Amino acid sequence: MIVGIDLGTTNSLIGVYDGGFVTLIADQGGRRLTPSVVHYPEEGEPLVGRAAERMRVLRPERTVFSVKRYMGRRIGEESPDMPYGLAGERGAPVQIDLGDRTVSPEEVSAEILRKLKADAERALGCAVDKAVVTVPAYFNDAQRTATKRAGELAGLEVVRIVNEPTAAALAYGLERMSENTRIAVYDFGGGTFDVSILELTGGVFQVLSTNGNTRLGGDNIDASLVRHLEEECGFVVTDPAARARLLEAAIEAKHRLSDAEETVVNLPFLESVSSSEFVLTRAMLEQIALPWVEKTRAHCLRALADANMEPSALDELILVGGSTRMPLVRRVAGEVFGRIPNCTRNPDEAVAEGAALQAAILEGTLTQVVLLDITPLSLGIETFGGLMNIILPRNSTIPCKAGEMFTNALPGQRAMLIRVLQGERELANDNWELGRFEIPFQPLPKGQARVGVQFEIDANGILSVLARDTATGLEQVVSMTSAVEVSDEAVEKMLGDALENAFEDMNARVFTEARLKAEEMLPSVAKALAMAGDRLSDQERARIMGCEAEVRDKLAGGAAQPLKKAVAALDEATQGLAALVMEMAMNPPPKGE
Repeated sequence: MIVGIDLGTTNSLIGVYDGGFVTLIADQGGRRLTPSVVHYPEEGEPLVGRAAERMRVLRPERTVFSVKRYMGRRIGEESPDMPYGLAGERGAPVQIDLGDRTVSPEEVSAEILRKLKADAERALGCAVDKAVVTVPAYFNDAQRTATKRAGELAGLEVVRIVNEPTAAALAYGLERMSENTRIAVYDFGGGTFDVSILELTGGVFQVLSTNGNTRLGGDNIDASLVRHLEEECGFVVTDPAARARLLEAAIEAKHRLSDAEETVVNLPFLESVSSSEFVLTRAMLEQIALPWVEKTRAHCLRALADANMEPSALDELILVGGSTRMPLVRRVAGEVFGRIPNCTRNPDEAVAEGAALQAAILEGTLTQVVLLDITPLSLGIETFGGLMNIILPRNSTIPCKAGEMFTNALPGQRAMLIRVLQGERELANDNWELGRFEIPFQPLPKGQARVGVQFEIDANGILSVLARDTATGLEQVVSMTSAVEVSDEAVEKMLGDALENAFEDMNARVFTEARLKAEEMLPSVAKALAMAGDRLSDQERARIMGCEAEVRDKLAGGAAQPLKKAVAALDEATQGLAALVMEMAMNPPPKGE
């Protein structure tokens, strides 16, 4: 049996598809939601879930929560304020500092997965060793690989990683398999935000576009609310235990204001100061939360644009994630997509339900559904001249595979550097490098070596790159297990820059391509003119030399289109010369002449 797991920032769930419907498995206390919290005592086994959550106030420095934000991340990136520390040198993978030891985010997540696995085995009465695990759509390769590693540490074979919005759409849309439906999934959870546009046609769920930010969620609202409460108190809370109590009070108030217009926040004896009590209204909370919620708007509009779709073309807007219980979030999502959201399912449980359905599809229990996901950014390699050559375009349906043939740019070249890039810009250095490796080959004249490069993204969204020398069959396969470490704000900036600089980028590409062609043609033309000698008329020679001078002038000018036009003119002017040189080569004069 394959189970489905929603490994969430705030809460995690496990479910199974059996008897025609999904069952989300409860713990021994009868609760389906397991807090994604792990407490590490000085001695003994870690506490997981509700038992650990109770320790957040007592021992915050040894209680890890929201660890999903650190999966596949490195030290030095912006992170939310946490009572526990981080360890490691800048640029090294994140480690959680517990004082007497460190643990990795994968190890923390593995503890949560072990707890879910044990709950499932107790409820099902059999061993559970295979799982489908969900991740935010905008998790990069390193984050996906870290999630898979956490599963392995927990004794689970992660047979598929599924994007959270896709899983949610599957949960909502199963009963509508016979219809043609276009769905927007707005997934605002504790630590991440995703939006996806999907189309359901005859049981095939196809993702048309996806966008999001793996550092935008309810945690940001909580942190802003804590700062507001500190202002009300008149001082900054520095004691870890007191700060944990303040955060807990803020979260509870936020939850109450989803239903009430106002609530009382009690802050007992923070920093040895007498107890404080404040009235917090929904309007005040919404003013605090609005900047974070508004950040989701741009992601939604970009997802619609990528799907080439107007909001009016959608049939359904689905809200997923605990933060969508806030009336403000529902209003903003409704404004962006121009429709009333579908809130018929528990927003905390939809992703887990979809994961269980995907598990059933892989088992063969559920055969009427096919799930097709996409890759969110283009992938390619750097080619001669510093250009980005896209091999897998953005929004390619995964799993997918594509390749191209490349050749040596210089005579006598002994190896080709394969620099794997991710991004949307025309020049290689404006994109992000995922990795690099060399493929050696025999030194040959320019253009004689042949190297095939193939990109493959598996069903989990993890990239492998193959390079093969066609002459010798020598090949290298590299899995991009350490993908580019960039924030989602940087991803958004890249997409915005690609759009804003599209004209300049294309001009740069055109100029570079024309420059490379000119630098190749000019020596060849000079050599051909010398070979032709007096067999070429003075008029034709003068025409070619005039075009040649024009190319040199435009090269110095640096403008793309004039250079491209000059290169084309030289190419046309040398057609007769090329034919003459070819004829001379095929019919050399007799020896002695």
